Amino acid sequence: MTKIYIYCLFDEAGVFYGAYSSLKAVHRDAVKVANKGSVSIHMEAENIVPRPTLTNLRNAFKGRCDVTIRYRGGPHYADITKTKLKE
Repeated sequence: MTKIYIYCLFDEAGVFYGAYSSLKAVHRDAVKVANKGSVSIHMEAENIVPRPTLTNLRNAFKGRCDVTIRYRGGPHYADITKTKLKE
């Protein structure tokens, strides 16, 4: 049985941007959604605020499911939710 994970992207208004199977693609689009202001972007995951890199995102999601991580750039943000495809 194969484990298939889905990454869902939402903006600050709760608008659904898409479902991704690629962590690289959802990271790229989350940076675009959160980068609308002049403030630098940071990642919020359980009180940890590292730089929003693909490696940090992968490590924050590693071994966990049904978790949401936020990319915040001032008043603008993007939420990435990791969930498992259910059969």
